[in-house]
Amino acid sequence: MKLTTLITPDGPFTLLASGGVVLASGWTADPDAVLARLRPEQRPAEVAVVDADDPDVAGPAAAVAAYYDGDLSAVDAVPVEQHGSAWRERGWQRLRGITPGSPLSYAAFAGELGNPSAVRAAASICATNAPALFVPCHRVLRSDGSLGGFAWGVEVKRSLLAREAAQG
Repeated sequence: MKLTTLITPDGPFTLLASGGVVLASGWTADPDAVLARLRPEQRPAEVAVVDADDPDVAGPAAAVAAYYDGDLSAVDAVPVEQHGSAWRERGWQRLRGITPGSPLSYAAFAGELGNPSAVRAAASICATNAPALFVPCHRVLRSDGSLGGFAWGVEVKRSLLAREAAQG
């Protein structure tokens, strides 16, 4: 597994990948914060910190740069790997289908997963999402339109949504 940190308009962005597949990522320069997004049994025993042009991270790193350059769909094609219940895996997959600039409420997200009353469970899918940006959990809001929480800070979430609304 390899880690690299990129500089973005929203601050440092660190991603953990292997063979171009992202396992975890987020707006921090702290590798431990990114690794902590994985369940303990999924954390790699060894991690190398590499430059963004390393073959294991180059594709995802380029997609992040393209996203911030205005190609909001660049991160969609990057493969990710997450493990969880069938409900969580279905939710993470659905998150990848939310159109930039068209966020959903947690209630609508739960409804799209087939259980409109499971709003807390839907929010939990977002809260346990490890490869942030590549699986855009920031595109889910409270029913009143307020931002709700975000593992990497509400200001980052606000910035991402504003960028997507302006370009989407």
